[in-house]
Amino acid sequence: MPEVIVHDKKFRPFIDSETIQTRVAELGKEIDRDFHGKVPLFIAILNGSFVFASDLFRCITIEAEISFIKLASYKGTSSTGNVVTAIGMEENLKDRHVIILEDIIDTGKTLHAFLPEISDRGPASLKIATFLSKPDALKHPVKADYVGFEIPDKFVLGYGLDYDGLGRNLPELYEIVE
Repeated sequence: MPEVIVHDKKFRPFIDSETIQTRVAELGKEIDRDFHGKVPLFIAILNGSFVFASDLFRCITIEAEISFIKLASYKGTSSTGNVVTAIGMEENLKDRHVIILEDIIDTGKTLHAFLPEISDRGPASLKIATFLSKPDALKHPVKADYVGFEIPDKFVLGYGLDYDGLGRNLPELYEIVE
């Protein structure tokens, strides 16, 4: 995996595609086991989680549904501190087993702002699956139940994560070169 340049920043290889796919398949097996006999509703947070959501959902063998919501708090390489909801959710969550799919838990602000809205809708259970977690960056009490990878507090790109709109299509994960 060579380094890549996106906009004005250089990124070096961080996690290869094969390692990512292996871990996503493991998460799928964990969710299958934990939700056996249930029909969970996955809620994927756009835009970043769409690749993770797609790959994970194909690894799930139990009956399940998926929906999407758009929440955002990033501009460039840092969080704006504001959570913006661009596309809402229509599903009835009452007594449903809900699994939120997130690309990355960084400060935790996005989920911290969103989780009360989900909880208020009365799900039977609420779990979080994230592709990436940055424990050192966490500023809000958000804990994922399923974590692909814990990473240091560095800006990353690829596998659905972008830098100002570009880089989401890279099948690997790259870290910024400082």
